[in-house]
Amino acid sequence: MSEEVKGCACCTEEPTEEELLARLDAVIADYKGKPGALIPVLQLAQGIFGYLPEVALKHIARELKKPYSEVAGVVGFYSFFTTVPRGKHLIRICLGTACYVRGGVAVLDAFKKQLGIDIGGTTDDRNFSLEIGRCFGACGLAPVIMVDDDVHHRVKPKRIGEILAQYAEEPVLAETRSA
Repeated sequence: MSEEVKGCACCTEEPTEEELLARLDAVIADYKGKPGALIPVLQLAQGIFGYLPEVALKHIARELKKPYSEVAGVVGFYSFFTTVPRGKHLIRICLGTACYVRGGVAVLDAFKKQLGIDIGGTTDDRNFSLEIGRCFGACGLAPVIMVDDDVHHRVKPKRIGEILAQYAEEPVLAETRSA
């Protein structure tokens, strides 16, 4: 169900807004008139754009014949959706009870310092976004983080640089390993 924006290997040009909206139109055509279409359309739209910009939300509302307030309300209600661009890699720090007690806040602070962003932020190179979570179901391995779908357990602040290096496009982050 995740539509990704992919270009050819020979060019690095980002798709235009018109091209992205055309892809969104194809998704909407598949769901138009079906009950419960809004959430799947929003999920696929987020896959196409990388986030849900206002232009996409208005387009979805218009094409599905729903009030903009309903579309925006669904996006605001579900934490999966974002209206700000996310990085290539999503880092989620668990702050459930076990992770919190076992140092999750120190891990979060180390990520914030090393990446230079706050919760909900994205690095300038759009490689990383940082969020918090509330229990990933691995309490015995706390503190736990997820980078995309990869789970890292018993994370210590001093390991942050090592973890980020696995996902970095350029080894720039290794310089600040003193966290």
